[in-house]
Amino acid sequence: MANPTIDLNADLGEGFGRWQLTDDDALLSIVTSANVACGFHAGDPSTMRRVCALAAERGVRIGAQVSYRDLAGFGRRAMDVPPRELADEIAYQIGALEIFARAAGTRVAYVKPHGALYNRSVHDAAQAAAVAEGITLAADGPLPVLGLPGSRLHEAARAAGLPVIVEAFADRAYTAAGTLVPRGEPGAVVSDPDTVVKRALGFARDGAVTSVDGRRIDIETRSLCLHGDTPGAAELARRVRSELAAAGVRLAAFA
Repeated sequence: MANPTIDLNADLGEGFGRWQLTDDDALLSIVTSANVACGFHAGDPSTMRRVCALAAERGVRIGAQVSYRDLAGFGRRAMDVPPRELADEIAYQIGALEIFARAAGTRVAYVKPHGALYNRSVHDAAQAAAVAEGITLAADGPLPVLGLPGSRLHEAARAAGLPVIVEAFADRAYTAAGTLVPRGEPGAVVSDPDTVVKRALGFARDGAVTSVDGRRIDIETRSLCLHGDTPGAAELARRVRSELAAAGVRLAAFA
């Protein structure tokens, strides 16, 4: 892939009150897009406002990271929410973040589900359609949707007239089917910095990654995610960005 361009995104604002999980200040000096927690799996109004202000100040694009209503489980527990209720909750979260984005002089530019909702909407058409419905309820225009290629979420988004952005994960393991290895399984999270950098370069330059069983998985990604709650996340993101730039990869938010 000649002279590739890639977006570097991270999950931010993942705290609540005095509890802070992500190093928002450091990561907002590295990433090009910020997936901001909207209060259902993490985040609170003051955190959302602060992260939006910092992102706008540094030219980082703001995305709504929507979730099941699960503060205690960090949005990573399986839930069965009726589609109409889920659509309303998605719209509610986007609307809340939009208030603080506008106050900072910008707008919510895209949507990305979090945790269990992200994984469920890969294969569950009803939940995916509810996410897309919630986005159309909340947005003035067609907001792009980040997700895995070939997912039900992207199918539902296209059906609703929403642009889709293919996302890949440098710090998560992949199955042979191109889906993420569930977090409860060994090796699901890739923690070795050298391996994470190697995978990031593979996505950006070759459009591919190796699955847990050694198969090549082709993923032509436009946005690369690094989890903000990983220990040492800011330093790892800084290294990934540096190595990508050194390899001739241009870092820029997706259009």
